[in-house]
Amino acid sequence: IKYIYIYFFPVATEDDKIVGGNECTPHSQPHQVSLNSGYHFCGGSLVNEYWVVSAAHCYKFKMDIVLGDHNRWFMDGNEQIIPAAQVIPHPNYESWLVNNDIMLIKLSQPATINKYVQPVALPTGCATAGTMCTVSGWGVTMDSSADSNRLQCLNIPILSDEDCDNSYPGMITEAMFCAGYLEGGKDSCQGDSGGPVVCDGKLQGVVSWGFGCAEKNHPGVYAKVENKYHLPSSLRNTIPFES
Repeated sequence: IKYIYIYFFPVATEDDKIVGGNECTPHSQPHQVSLNSGYHFCGGSLVNEYWVVSAAHCYKFKMDIVLGDHNRWFMDGNEQIIPAAQVIPHPNYESWLVNNDIMLIKLSQPATINKYVQPVALPTGCATAGTMCTVSGWGVTMDSSADSNRLQCLNIPILSDEDCDNSYPGMITEAMFCAGYLEGGKDSCQGDSGGPVVCDGKLQGVVSWGFGCAEKNHPGVYAKVENKYHLPSSLRNTIPFES
């Protein structure tokens, strides 16, 4: 969604892509997954053989998880398509604030870990301002030369709390952070929702919301994945959202 209404509408269209990025080296983001209900509608990240992290605003009762994909319109034999057994939004998710925008998805069978499908590590703390991270997805590119069906990657810096608050006065909670370029031109966008922000090999964020796509002074806003409040540490014991 992005425009004034942020990018969390529940049905992504086939026109959805990343703004200002480039095609990822195929299978360089082996944690990246696609949430699919007959079409790609959100991204996510594999964090162990049974669990995927995405955004709560991507919730659907029934979905398939596509792992090991690069080109959505070409099956190269490396894909794994696994139905979701459980879809669990954060119990403190607030849709009107897009707060605690985290969701866990349990796969109905374990993913086969190989060179094309690998979990991403969870962080032990927040990345500092200025840290460069990679956001990836099949969302809106706004660039007719970019192939939207191929996974797109974009390197973005973590922004300071001050820059984040100034960009979205009164809207940023402790469960959020901003990343991107204040001058605009590069950003995640519709269809990227739920996808990963990876910094130094750790999953620091989940694509959540923002005003428009790649607009000046409106960087992307991401859900934090850094402690048991934002993503419960009990995930490591596969007991979601329990202390």
